[in-house]
Amino acid sequence: LKVTSCIAKMFSKFRVQAVSFSVARTVRSFSQFKKVGVVGLGLMGHGVAQVTAAAGYQVLAIEAKPEALAVGMKRIEDSLSKVVARSVKTGKETPEGAKKTYDDIMGRITTSTNVADAADCDLIIEAIIEKEDIKIDFYKKLGPLIKPSCVFASNTSSLAITNMAVASGRADKFVGLHFFNPVQVMKLVEVIKTTHTNPETVKAVAEFGTKIGKSVVHCGDTPGFIVNRLLVPFLCQAMLMIDRGDATTADIDLSMQLGAGHPMGPLHLMDYIGIDTALSIVTGWRQNFPDEPAFVIPKCLSDKVAAGNLGRKTGKGFYNWDGDKVLDAIDGSSKK
Repeated sequence: LKVTSCIAKMFSKFRVQAVSFSVARTVRSFSQFKKVGVVGLGLMGHGVAQVTAAAGYQVLAIEAKPEALAVGMKRIEDSLSKVVARSVKTGKETPEGAKKTYDDIMGRITTSTNVADAADCDLIIEAIIEKEDIKIDFYKKLGPLIKPSCVFASNTSSLAITNMAVASGRADKFVGLHFFNPVQVMKLVEVIKTTHTNPETVKAVAEFGTKIGKSVVHCGDTPGFIVNRLLVPFLCQAMLMIDRGDATTADIDLSMQLGAGHPMGPLHLMDYIGIDTALSIVTGWRQNFPDEPAFVIPKCLSDKVAAGNLGRKTGKGFYNWDGDKVLDAIDGSSKK
């Protein structure tokens, strides 16, 4: 099934009618989120659901299809199993204590393929496919189904928050909440406000971020927010150097590792995150902000996507890969 039809299925079980809730028009209870809905259990969403449940929140995990839901829950189970096994190995917990921790966390996660089941959630975090038209359609349908006091948060890494916020019908209770992969490990989360966002909404979501163990940074609704607004143009500059023949892949990466203290070079990182993902981000920015000189599309970026060489996930990008192990650079260069 196409992505759009999958998302439509999540709404199909809900009869189109007004949802009546007795809800105060204040935001005083935002900081007391109890039940959190996570829509989309893919690479990011399953991690969001896991860390939220681990922090003590009741979590409703939602996917469009039962098969996808099962895959997402298996990811959570596998990840959490590693966490508790590590706690036993390091002596932080006994085997019995670790099992109880595992059972308690998994016990706080319920599942559904119907977004209408999230009607009573206090916070809904969306982590569906990174396509603006699909997200906007999702929020247009979601808004009427959910109690008016619920806060919506999109995990988008590059799309405009304002457009989704307006579509939801509750722009004052809408933020971006951008986690980083893997969510279970990466400590940062970006909270993005729009000109419509109620300051109490921002405060409450930031408190939530802190309670689930993240370091929270704040940003306005600028393309890419903080991290990607700085990172993606940097990656593109490295690729432009490849286009011009300024330096080899290995030398560019080694220079940024040893000269700037980066844990991995920009071209290695491109392969790791997905070359097609970077092209999608830059293409969208280029279309929406044609006069911004930082938003450029290097030829090697387009060429690799056209050839299907998307990095680690396809086994070839700027480097050859063996699963998660990086091998030699495609241009034959090697790190000293």
